[in-house]
Amino acid sequence: MLKEFKEFISKGNVMDLAVGVIIGGAFGKIVSSLVNDVIMPLIGLILGGTDMSNYFLTLDGGKYATLAEAQEAGAATLNYGLFITQVINFLIIAFVIFLMVKAVNKARSLTKKPEPEAAPTTKECPYCKSTIDINATRCPNCTSELK
Repeated sequence: MLKEFKEFISKGNVMDLAVGVIIGGAFGKIVSSLVNDVIMPLIGLILGGTDMSNYFLTLDGGKYATLAEAQEAGAATLNYGLFITQVINFLIIAFVIFLMVKAVNKARSLTKKPEPEAAPTTKECPYCKSTIDINATRCPNCTSELK
């Protein structure tokens, strides 16, 4: 069992997957920073200078100025501003992945050589128009000699 596990780990696909997960995690942090530090402040500015993370509803009916204040008081909150931030984060990641897959598919199509067509194995008799073997010298249907 240990030998099988060693073979499984040493295969290229597992290593590729590990590299992909590590790069994906780092990429996720970059996108999160882009959303939280660049896009959401711009959206907040457009919406009147408010911070999207402070868009929340308290479920206990209390009034709090910020989400941190509500959480410190132990109030149950519905954090729709944070949810909107995560949705934007997801859409950016999905769009970038879409562009990457599209680029890879295009690169593959440029390097992929078209397969040559197979040589024909049959031909048509010029007299009776039936399909016959390409190597036939006489038509088996009309018995005409072929050139």
